[in-house]
Amino acid sequence: MDDDVISIHSSHDSGTEELDRRAILEPVVKRVVDALGGYEGGVYRMGDEVSGCLRDLKKLWRKDDTDDERTVARIFWETRVLPNDLVPILLATAGKGLVEDKRAIACADLVTAMTWPIDMAEELQELDEELDKGTDYTQLTFSHLNYKAALLTPGVMQALFGIVLPPISKHAKERTERDGQIVNLVLHLIRNLVFIKDLRANMHLSADQAEYSTMQTRLVKALSETHTLDLLLTIAANTSNDPLFNASNTLVLEIFYLLFRGINPHLLAVDQVKQPAQNLHRLLAAEDKKKKDLARNASSRHSRFGTTIAVQLKPNNKAVSSDADIEGPNTHGSGSRSRPLVLHRQAAITQESGSILDIAKRSKARKSNKVDELTREDNLSVEAKIVLQGFAGELVDSTFNPFLRSLLKDIKSERPKIKEKDHLRLLYVTKWFLEFFLISRSKEKAVEQRKWNLGLVAEVTDRGWIIWVLKRMRQAMDEKPKMWNELQAGIECLTQLLLLIDIMSSSVISDSNLNEAAAVLQQQLIYNGEVLDLALESLRSYKEGTQSLTYLNASVHLAYALLRMLERWGKENSGAVYVRKKKSNKRKKTTGQGPTDEDGVPDVENELDGDSEEEVNHETMFTFDAFELRFANSDITKTLLIYLSRYKDFDSPELMKRAVNLIHRQVIKAKAEGLYFNVSTLNLFKIILDDQKSLPKDQAYKDLIKLVNFILQKFFKALEEEPFLAVEAFFPKNRGHWKQYSSWEPETKGRHERDLVEDIKFPAEVQVKKGYSWSEQIGIAIAALVEDGKTELVEWVKDILVLVIRQRNKIVEETDQKRQDEESDLEDGAQKKLTPSAAAISQFLDYLIPYISDELAEAATKNSTLKLMFRLLKFTIHDEDGDEIQWIVPAPIIPSELQSSFNVIDQFLRNPIDLDGKKASQLLTKKARRRRRRRSPSNSDDELAEAEEPTRKRREKKKKEEKQYKSAQFIEDSDAEYGDMEAFLEKEKALREKAASAAAQSGKVVTMRATGTKKRRRKGNDVEGRKKGGVGSSRPAGESSADDTISDSDDDILGAMRRSRSPSPTRKPQPKARPRPRPVPKRSARRATSADAVDEDDAVPVLRAGKGRLVLSEDDEI
Repeated sequence: MDDDVISIHSSHDSGTEELDRRAILEPVVKRVVDALGGYEGGVYRMGDEVSGCLRDLKKLWRKDDTDDERTVARIFWETRVLPNDLVPILLATAGKGLVEDKRAIACADLVTAMTWPIDMAEELQELDEELDKGTDYTQLTFSHLNYKAALLTPGVMQALFGIVLPPISKHAKERTERDGQIVNLVLHLIRNLVFIKDLRANMHLSADQAEYSTMQTRLVKALSETHTLDLLLTIAANTSNDPLFNASNTLVLEIFYLLFRGINPHLLAVDQVKQPAQNLHRLLAAEDKKKKDLARNASSRHSRFGTTIAVQLKPNNKAVSSDADIEGPNTHGSGSRSRPLVLHRQAAITQESGSILDIAKRSKARKSNKVDELTREDNLSVEAKIVLQGFAGELVDSTFNPFLRSLLKDIKSERPKIKEKDHLRLLYVTKWFLEFFLISRSKEKAVEQRKWNLGLVAEVTDRGWIIWVLKRMRQAMDEKPKMWNELQAGIECLTQLLLLIDIMSSSVISDSNLNEAAAVLQQQLIYNGEVLDLALESLRSYKEGTQSLTYLNASVHLAYALLRMLERWGKENSGAVYVRKKKSNKRKKTTGQGPTDEDGVPDVENELDGDSEEEVNHETMFTFDAFELRFANSDITKTLLIYLSRYKDFDSPELMKRAVNLIHRQVIKAKAEGLYFNVSTLNLFKIILDDQKSLPKDQAYKDLIKLVNFILQKFFKALEEEPFLAVEAFFPKNRGHWKQYSSWEPETKGRHERDLVEDIKFPAEVQVKKGYSWSEQIGIAIAALVEDGKTELVEWVKDILVLVIRQRNKIVEETDQKRQDEESDLEDGAQKKLTPSAAAISQFLDYLIPYISDELAEAATKNSTLKLMFRLLKFTIHDEDGDEIQWIVPAPIIPSELQSSFNVIDQFLRNPIDLDGKKASQLLTKKARRRRRRRSPSNSDDELAEAEEPTRKRREKKKKEEKQYKSAQFIEDSDAEYGDMEAFLEKEKALREKAASAAAQSGKVVTMRATGTKKRRRKGNDVEGRKKGGVGSSRPAGESSADDTISDSDDDILGAMRRSRSPSPTRKPQPKARPRPRPVPKRSARRATSADAVDEDDAVPVLRAGKGRLVLSEDDEI
């Protein structure tokens, strides 16, 4: 039939009524269905154009893609085309061996489309409130039940299995794309049949409806009899790495999920033959308990005359006299309140009158809690359970590990076949089979020869698998709105993993490799910290009515299993354990470019485009007591109380054991009984104590009664001490309010922690925000100094680099015997970079940066931007305990590296960095202040001396040993080192005379003064008098080093640099600063410096221009 014959035009011209869609499609569909064939003599005869008719039906079915009413689907159901025509055609073709017949494949295709699952939530969201007001999907869902019953006709599943065999039997290279489509088609049809839910079993239903409540059992048996379950296992295992099987693993995963979500693994792991008797015993026990509860509250046989009880409200109030004034406004109310109430129930004799009065009150409709959104209850027979039990055992034995491995590989590869719901299905299926494995293993009697070996589920202990589970759980928690179903599946899967690790580490396991693997897994889980946070967050985030009851059970079980594992692990491992903590730092929006792998700086802040968060990892010490204290939280307590309030619904003592254990950890271990000092909690405890006679006799319930009594004793004791607690009991105990009513005590900090104070002596350090390379950070620091009018500080840094470069290049030349004929100007950047040898580098000394003015000394100490530049240039601090910070240029920095730093500074000083219109100060952030030790106050000097007595003794002993060692080192060969003392004195005298004569010629005084001066730099060309400091230099007097003097060529270089400087902004003269005391250098360093100052032919007196002060040494100043 042509497409234009059955085409539908929804649009209409103005003035004309829209034609009814059903009126057009119904006659067309019926004519095509009639042409398919019919029964003759009890045998179905196919029509001549059956293939064309099947294609037309598929075209008609596609008309529903744009129809919310699903008109074609409803017409197909009314014509009964599937049970009357499609099933007989399928049996007549594939059922008789014609498995490659196109008619059979076309029938299977159409049946798959007609049984496709209906997503009711999505369908209802797409409906229009006005146009689709009368849409009803009950007819479509009921049609699926009929389709499932028709497809369970004997021979249909065998015919479908026959269709899929030819493509599978072909070699991988011989298959075509159509073969893969056929296999995919049949698997989808099986998925559709498993998805259709049966009706609930009801003895009052008709025979036809009773049949619809057992179809899942018939389907499981049909899949087993036709070896379709074996086909699913083969596809899941995929031992031959067949691409056809790998392409269908997600579809097989969905079939497994739909098959096993309808039955609890606890029920499937037990002996199914004894299961009916156990179910009967359980039902009889529940009935007997119900009878006892009714008998306990029922009226006795002596109550045939009834019961009348008067309840007096406020019996202590005085009665109002008859002659009193009754005209007051409150008199009538007072009298009515004192009027007695009459109760006609015998239960009022033993129970509280308030509860009897509440019986007659109208109860408010409460929102029902969802039981579980991931599972459903299938009414399976014992035969079907035996089939699924054997199928699950075979899957764990041969398929579990490779199946999970292939799925996780596809997920990490982000293949298009992976859908969002596949993550949820994989988590649930893994959880189900892990639980089934652990229960089956625990029921094994032969311990030595176990059938359920731990290696069967080894894939879940792989690091990649655990990381993926934690990642999905975190994503589900961070999603808005939160994906509670996936989080529940992740919690249950993680709980089973913890139980598996617990078994691996138990003493029952004799394999040392398994114990070691369990220890490593526990260490990794604890260090990761994600498991610890998720366990607490899942309990804190529970809200009644939002999540299902199964989510509540799963969260409590995870916390219970995790705390048990941590407690056992903490007893076995007493050493220091660290936990990685992720801290999110919010970053503001910026237009700058983000960091790259090459330019990223790890210790500075990063700014990316847009508002985002950065996760910074920190390591903190982990102790079980500290984690148990984190568990003492008001939100967690609220969740535990909600869980405990359902104690009547507990079907296992294990559930009560978990609740009692967690509450015990809060009340006893964490000493947080104040969390339970609330009116609602006390009311729950009262209900439990009233029902304690009807509670089971298991130990967990006995422990509950003891724990409740303990909390009540603590409450009334605290109430005696603080009567205001009677008011506080009406308010939540959050934000630490419970601590004042609990036996919890704050942890006393040690002396070392108490003595740490924040160092506010110097201004806070600054750093460049993340996202900038090293050179860009230098440029930003230079720009910040120029903005503040501190260009002279940048020039000073350039001078320091030039001096250190010249010194170390000279050492390299002398050591490596590589002298240059002439040195090019640094301004042109053509200086040859010498590669120093190891011997030359070993002679480098730390260069102590001299301060030639008070302004420079203050800047090096308090200017955070200049200190940032020093740190970027790899300068280090030699002494920061004094009033001024002493900076040094470390010896390991070679001249070529210093030259590169100089070139970068000079480049950014000439061509400032482009900051996109921003100020450099906006790109700087403050760093956290360092913490220094504080001296504890004392009332007297004697107490301070007594407190520091042990410390002083240790310090004196250490100094004594160090002094003895150094004395032995230097005194041993002193004569050989210094030679004749008289010759040394004569040489010193000659040097002093020479210096005095040079001073007389220049009019300057260079003899020793009574008071010290700081080193000051002459401005102009007299830079030769600038001193070079060396930390740790201890050369004998008379020896010279490469850094004793600066040649004339150095003066030319410095002069050229200063001539090339950009003019500094004019500054107002500042008043002269008062000299501050300077730390005294080492004796050896002072001796070397004094020798440098009076070296032969180079000793030139240094006068600071404009100040009138003469610099003689590092120690003396006038």
